[in-house]
Amino acid sequence: MRLAALLAALRPALPLVLGLSLGCSLSLLRASWSQGGGEELCLGAAGRAELPGGAQPEAAEARPGPGHEDFRPRIVPYYRDPNKPYKKVLRTRYIQTELGFHERLFVAVLTSRATLNTLAVAVNKTIAHHFPRLLYFTGLRSAKDDTYAQAEQVKALVTHLSINQDVYLGRAEEFIGGDEQARYCHGGFGYLLSRSLLLKLHPHLDSCRNEILSVRPDEWLGRCIIDFLGIACVSQLQGQHYHTYELAKNADPEKEEEEEFQAAIAVHPVSDMTLMYRLHKHFSRIQLERAYQEIQELQMQIRNLTSLTPAGEASLTWPVGINSPFLPKSRFEVISWDYFTEQHLFSCLDGSPKCELSGASKADVSDIIESALEQLNSRYQPSLRFSKRQLLNGYRRFDPTRGMEYTLDLLLEAVTQKGHSHVLVKRVSLVRPLSKVEIIPMPYVTEATRVQLVLPLTVQDLDFVSNFLDMYAMNTLDTHDNALLTLLFIYHPYDAQRVSQVDVFAGVKAMVGELEKRYAEVKIPWISVKTEVPSQVKLMDIVSKKHPVDTLFFLASVWTEINMEFLNRCRMNTISNWQVFFPVHFQEFNPALVYRAEQTASSSTDFLRDGHFDRHSFAEACFYNSDYMTARTKLAADIVDRDEVLESMEVFDVFLHYSGLHLFRAVEPGLVQKYALRSCNPRLSEELYHRCVLSNLEGLASRSHLAMALFEQEQANST
Repeated sequence: MRLAALLAALRPALPLVLGLSLGCSLSLLRASWSQGGGEELCLGAAGRAELPGGAQPEAAEARPGPGHEDFRPRIVPYYRDPNKPYKKVLRTRYIQTELGFHERLFVAVLTSRATLNTLAVAVNKTIAHHFPRLLYFTGLRSAKDDTYAQAEQVKALVTHLSINQDVYLGRAEEFIGGDEQARYCHGGFGYLLSRSLLLKLHPHLDSCRNEILSVRPDEWLGRCIIDFLGIACVSQLQGQHYHTYELAKNADPEKEEEEEFQAAIAVHPVSDMTLMYRLHKHFSRIQLERAYQEIQELQMQIRNLTSLTPAGEASLTWPVGINSPFLPKSRFEVISWDYFTEQHLFSCLDGSPKCELSGASKADVSDIIESALEQLNSRYQPSLRFSKRQLLNGYRRFDPTRGMEYTLDLLLEAVTQKGHSHVLVKRVSLVRPLSKVEIIPMPYVTEATRVQLVLPLTVQDLDFVSNFLDMYAMNTLDTHDNALLTLLFIYHPYDAQRVSQVDVFAGVKAMVGELEKRYAEVKIPWISVKTEVPSQVKLMDIVSKKHPVDTLFFLASVWTEINMEFLNRCRMNTISNWQVFFPVHFQEFNPALVYRAEQTASSSTDFLRDGHFDRHSFAEACFYNSDYMTARTKLAADIVDRDEVLESMEVFDVFLHYSGLHLFRAVEPGLVQKYALRSCNPRLSEELYHRCVLSNLEGLASRSHLAMALFEQEQANST
């Protein structure tokens, strides 16, 4: 009975026990078979593993060969001195930065003062945007900057070269009266030098300077490399050819049809800027034609392979090779089409039902109509020739999976070969696909940077200071975020005269004192300013002088709700000597108009339905003090003895017109402001006052909310 009861209790677990036993048995059997197969290893006299016959196994000793020391993994032991205080290590944001990776290609251009504003500019315009790093070296003597280089061809060549070999690659030329084997790279056609070769050559440069005499720098360098390293210039290396072409005098790039010219990486000599641009146009057209040819070949391959797939030709997308259109999963994900004509757009940024087609939108429509005509004529010629009479209807939408889609209803005139014409309506569909996504190299930044908040305050802002300070304490002081606050009290001259009797900012100063008592390690300084016109630039001039040059400023407004999420984006989007950040805050609508008798939204996630991004406001900004001081110096030189101009400017205008930095302006959902009616100062410029009024008007409510409020008001008046 006991045995039966025990078996009954263990019955549910029996399959698991049997499965484990069977699995372990099969694993042991497989291990024994693997060890028994093949030739056995035996220990030799030296104790190393040897194969019968004295052969050495490849895995017996994992020692890298000569020349591979740079690729050997090294274990760096961690050691911390117990006598020194512990300091937290700040890790970099990207592993590439921490490992110290270098750019694969460094491009140097030799130029002279005589050609710095001509040929050097042409070189910069034709190749600078293709390379991450481009430096110019200039001197009194005439250097070789009369070379046109196909940047994409150079990058492709470098990509196929091994980094573990000394490279001295270019157009090989013989020395006058020298050995045939000793060749140097002609400087006029450019040449490639590897980093390993330069490191080996560096100790011998002084000797080369004293012992080798040559008028031509390229010959001098070639002789130095040959004498001390024994490496001569080659035109072919690792299966890659450095193709060059010597351009004849008064040559026309459009008429050069030789294969040597078409395949050239470098063309020399280029006499003037115009010829440089003509060469660039010619080779760009060649690359474009090659790209179109490759696209056609790939499309043909896709068509041939699609018939072999399970879905067959039904799975073939249009255009061939482009992602299929986005399929919405619900009605909320449907991408709407924008209607347009050649003169007007019926989906406007400001919400109006109709606006004039201009700028980039007009150029886009003109280009897409011209492309449609080219495609129709290329398909139906020579039987028919189409010409546009009118665009009847136009529709476009942006599909994030494939690009911009267009549908055009064109009124066309078709002319036959015999001259007969006929007017017809043709509907065409076009796609402007998304191009290759590139990661733009940016300087390194970290989220550990301290942010200095600057809050200007006027008498009209006193009702909102309490909420700002509460949010600042909760989201920065309580979380120990690395953010400090400086208050800027803007006194009207009348209030400044009575400050000893009645201080209009006494309540704010009391709040600051309470915060400093609650957080003993925190100090919130303030600066008092007397002015009738609180110009943003003049205020920042005062603050800038009182902080170090490496300070990261966040110029805030009293309605801003500070949070760690936005402060981190302020740190990451602001780069010293590179970029400034002007966020577009989210402005909540007037709750009295949005909700009326209903209950207001309680969840923080609901705000996106009850507000808008205020594109008229430039009050918030993130920038470094050094960048502001540099731009401000240029502004001061431009407006000598005209300080009244500062009243019509904001910090955004200073960076826009007087700095070469990137201005990054983007919507910022983490920067939320409660509704408040701003006080617009009429003493400021007309443009600033107008933007302030528009911000107040558009911040009331959406069109649907305003329409509903008007409808309810009319209903109440009628009754």
